[in-house]
Amino acid sequence: MTSVEKPVVSLRGADIPLVRSGSGRQVLVLHGGDGPVSHLPFATALSGDFELLHPTHPGFDGSPIPEHFDGLQDLVFLYLDLIDSLDLRDAVLMGFAMGGWLAAEIASIMTGRTALFSKLVLVDSVGIKPGGPMDRDIADVFAMSEKELLKATWHDQSYGPDLTVMTDEQLQLLAADKVAHGLYTWEPYMHNPKLRHRLHRIDIPTLLIWGENDGIVTPQYGEALRDLIPGASMSVISDAGHNPHVEQPGEFARIFGHFAAG
Repeated sequence: MTSVEKPVVSLRGADIPLVRSGSGRQVLVLHGGDGPVSHLPFATALSGDFELLHPTHPGFDGSPIPEHFDGLQDLVFLYLDLIDSLDLRDAVLMGFAMGGWLAAEIASIMTGRTALFSKLVLVDSVGIKPGGPMDRDIADVFAMSEKELLKATWHDQSYGPDLTVMTDEQLQLLAADKVAHGLYTWEPYMHNPKLRHRLHRIDIPTLLIWGENDGIVTPQYGEALRDLIPGASMSVISDAGHNPHVEQPGEFARIFGHFAAG
């Protein structure tokens, strides 16, 4: 039987909700622009073998953004403080989309601290720009219509949110999440130009998990990211878009479990 704790960690003016569930090897889970993932079936499946730690980024799920925050680097250093405050050992660092970018930044900084994090998992991550100035490497999620975004994000579009049945409170939270997502990823759009020159520092086994039908960042983008991380491997999940952990939770949990337990 798994337990769920929901403490709030206060760090330098930011209150970070932190959901803990399950038991076993620790996994620090960094969510993407769609908000927390602790309630999703893949997380429930993993909690039987792992202790999942799910922090909520400031600005998401109704939480405030510190006044001095203006980009992802502020989030990077806040999470370095959070990591210092947690009792982590031999943990897995996992990030989704924007959270994958965040995880890659953290892993490139924390070289040599393999007793803390021993593995890295990036899921349909952003963070680099493989092409030239005029190449559209990452779909512009802020300029797309709802229909275009739905098609680019999901293999099975029925998994997308139905705005017509959402309450006013849910719509307000969704709008606030989009504001926070924009704050962290807008300029430069969805990447750090310097990150590609730092990824060689990552010194822990790394797995990229990707949805075969991702229209936000394609598997080719994932391959370019993989090739910048020493020894990294990549698993592509069929019948899944930008959120393979949602569309194919069983296969996602299987791939993650095999890598994390190895």
